[in-house]
Amino acid sequence: MDLSKDTWKLGEKTFHSRIILGTARYPSPAQMKEAYIAAENEIITVSIRRVNLQQKEKTFLADDWFKRFHLLPNTSGCYTAKEAILVAQLAREATGSNWIKVEITGDETTLLPDPLETIKACEVLVKEGFVVLPYCSDDLVLCQRLEQVGCAAVMPLAAPIGSGLGIRNAHQLQLIKNSVSVPVIIDAGIGTASDACLAMELGCDAILLNTAVAEAEKPAQMGLAMKLAVQAGRVAFLSGRIPKIFHGKASSPLEDIIGS
Repeated sequence: MDLSKDTWKLGEKTFHSRIILGTARYPSPAQMKEAYIAAENEIITVSIRRVNLQQKEKTFLADDWFKRFHLLPNTSGCYTAKEAILVAQLAREATGSNWIKVEITGDETTLLPDPLETIKACEVLVKEGFVVLPYCSDDLVLCQRLEQVGCAAVMPLAAPIGSGLGIRNAHQLQLIKNSVSVPVIIDAGIGTASDACLAMELGCDAILLNTAVAEAEKPAQMGLAMKLAVQAGRVAFLSGRIPKIFHGKASSPLEDIIGS
C-alpha cells in the first residue's frame, strides 16, 4: 500500500500526515523541532492565551522553519463561549487564518470541555466564516450536533487532557466515527504509541498530540513512534480486520484437508 496516496481533507485543505502536534511543554524549541521532523506532522496547534502572536518575533514562530506547518490557533484557557469567540477573533486578526480549535474548559479538576458553551461558540464562529474544529467529550449526540452546526471536524477526547490514560471508551469513539460525516480527530489523553494505533484502527481520521510527545523522555523518538503507530493503525483499518467471536475457530479446518 502506498501511504503517500492516503490523504485526508480538513476544511478545504488536503493533508498526508494524520498527526497534529501541539507546541507546549517541550524542553526546548530545538527538541520540539526534532520531534516534528520525526513525526512528519503538517499541522501544529498553539494556544492564543499562552503565546502572544502580536509579538511573534519573541516566540518560536519567528523561526522561518516553522512556516512550513499549517497553524491551528486554539482557545485553550477559555471558560465561556464569549471568551472563546473573542480569542478566535484575535487569532484571525493576528495570523490571517480563519482556522480555530475551540476549547472551552468546563471543569477545573478534570479539564473536561463544557458542551453547552462549546456549541454556543461554534454556532457563532461558523457564521463568522471560521473553519471550526471543536474539542469535545466522547458524546455521540454532541458530536452530531457539532456537525449540524457546521464544524469542519469533531475532536472527541480519548481521556482527560494531559492524563496519558489512553482510549477509555473505544466503543463510543467508534459510534461517533460511524455517525458523522466530518473527520473525527482524537484529541487529548493519548499516552503512547499503542493508543495512537488503536485510534486509527477504530477508523478515526487523525490524532492530536502534545503531552505524550513533549513530555516523553525522548520527544523525537516518541514522535517517530507515534508516526509509525498511526501508519500501522491506518493500514490495519483499511485492511479490514476479522470479526470478533467468542469461541475458537481452527485456522486449519479439517474440511480443507479431507477435500484436497
